[in-house]
Amino acid sequence: MPDFEWELVAAFNRFFESEGIRGVAYRLKQSRYTSQVVDLLVDSPHPSYYLAVECKSLDARKAKTLYYSQHFSLAGGVHQIDRLDRFIEVSGRRGALAVELRQGPGKPKAAHLIPWKTVIDGFRSESPGIPVEAIETIPPLGRENGAYRIEAGDLEGLSI
Repeated sequence: MPDFEWELVAAFNRFFESEGIRGVAYRLKQSRYTSQVVDLLVDSPHPSYYLAVECKSLDARKAKTLYYSQHFSLAGGVHQIDRLDRFIEVSGRRGALAVELRQGPGKPKAAHLIPWKTVIDGFRSESPGIPVEAIETIPPLGRENGAYRIEAGDLEGLSI
């Protein structure tokens, strides 16, 4: 998982640099003894690029659904999605769930940015999770020389 997070940080920062946009992405430090609010923060004076991104990586050969109960934590009696939603609300950031689908050795990985509204609506509907088939309907991030590539269009559908 941490590799995926670092790959996304690099992709966001390459995007800002190549487009001449003021912004920076960074990964929050994880600690065994403190809860981490979100995996990545993206800061920019441009509201479209002021983001909180949670990352999940799935072996798509085995997992057919990203389950809310299995792939997200419960700390202090509060579900991770509720904690993330509260952070997104009070910070004014746009939110996204980045899901990397791994297909196994020798096959390319694909990352999809799911708008936070889609995640929270599914969670509140008491659905057990997000099916891999639904994740795959969202166009994947591009790849260039094995690295993820983010373009402005990848971020347009993310809601506040």
